[in-house]
Amino acid sequence: MWKDEIVEEIHKIRESYAKSFNYDLDAIFEDLRRKEAESGREIVSLSRKRGRTARWSGRARDLGGDAESASRRPT
Repeated sequence: MWKDEIVEEIHKIRESYAKSFNYDLDAIFEDLRRKEAESGREIVSLSRKRGRTARWSGRARDLGGDAESASRRPT
């Protein structure tokens, strides 16, 4: 079976990093947050904005008022 050397190296680095924190996800997360803060780079959030529903989603949420009538308007 063919193996990608770069992927194998990444797996070794990831394993070593996780092992250094005794595989504790909370500790890994805190370390990554600390590195992020120390980087000095601008951090942006790409999460969805609340309060809007796409027309084609078929879901009536966060519309306020009578969501049922708002999602089924007469044509």
